[in-house]
Amino acid sequence: MNQERMYEILLAPHVSEKSTVVAEDADQVVFRVKRDANKREIKEAVEQLFDVKVTDVRTALMKGKVKGFGRIKGRRPNWKKAYVALEAGQDIDFLGGE
Repeated sequence: MNQERMYEILLAPHVSEKSTVVAEDADQVVFRVKRDANKREIKEAVEQLFDVKVTDVRTALMKGKVKGFGRIKGRRPNWKKAYVALEAGQDIDFLGGE
């Protein structure tokens, strides 16, 4: 995989109550990823960017919410998230602290 594609795949870490619980209990990290990214690409991108060993990747396609703006109904776009399982003892620190 080329360097440019690797930086396009991972959009942002997904922070929620569920992702925090998963990170503490199961050594997993949750990312928002491009919709056309596959599990193999996600695994390679995380391993190269964060210098960790990935054991498993699970993906989920999240449906966009329907929102109302007065009489006008709109819809947010669908998006994809990836649950990335890390080897025991490994961690990704997004804050850059010690």
